[in-house]
Amino acid sequence: MNDTRKIALVTGGTGGIGTEICRHLARQGRQVIAAHLAAESEQAAAWQKKQCEAGFDIALVVVDVTSFESCEAMAKGVEERFGGIDILVNCAGITRDVTLRKMDTEQWSAVLSTNLDSVFNVTRQVIEGMTERGFGRIVNISSVNGQKGQFGQTNYAAAKAGMHGFTKSLALEGARKGVTVNTVSPGYIATEMVMAMSEEIRSQIIGTVPIGRLGKPEEIGRAVAFLCDDDSGYITGADFSVNGGLYMS
Repeated sequence: MNDTRKIALVTGGTGGIGTEICRHLARQGRQVIAAHLAAESEQAAAWQKKQCEAGFDIALVVVDVTSFESCEAMAKGVEERFGGIDILVNCAGITRDVTLRKMDTEQWSAVLSTNLDSVFNVTRQVIEGMTERGFGRIVNISSVNGQKGQFGQTNYAAAKAGMHGFTKSLALEGARKGVTVNTVSPGYIATEMVMAMSEEIRSQIIGTVPIGRLGKPEEIGRAVAFLCDDDSGYITGADFSVNGGLYMS
């Protein structure tokens, strides 16, 4: 390892929420690595250049989070290049929205594999090193819809709800080893995907949010960075809801 900065890996790091997570961790003094698909290498390179111009030195790594073998190879490569991964943010995710009576096996499997299997595939590669070093921060990006459900999202809601059980169980395993494990559950956030919706649909969504606006990606980044801070070692097994009051548990 070239310096004493802790190593932070963010899957889905080049996405709207992932970008702000990467930036907030970089501001925290971490060596940040954003993971992306091989098919997105050209876009990722352009993204990296944009981050560099904004003053953020963020490395890139290619991985298929649905493949245990790909995650294993990625983790080994990161360790050889930077050192052991101290902080992991599982942010990779997709949607395939359709009602269950119309959902096919591919739409179910793709979402469960990318959104939930990936959490095992990546976390499994780093948990042993974290426990051996006596420090680790794992944050899983869930969703308000994993808490309250959502019409047309049985696959997505199931995967995001599954994160909570994974998080609580792993939190117990890591508690005496200096490894904290938490979830952050965003509500409706003003990412490019959401902003691409028609103004009418966005207005309908905002109308259901007590605070009366969409969340900002940086508000998710701030919550993640707080949980990843060296001084946040007494917070584990928790879910941080960042949803403007849309759902309260």
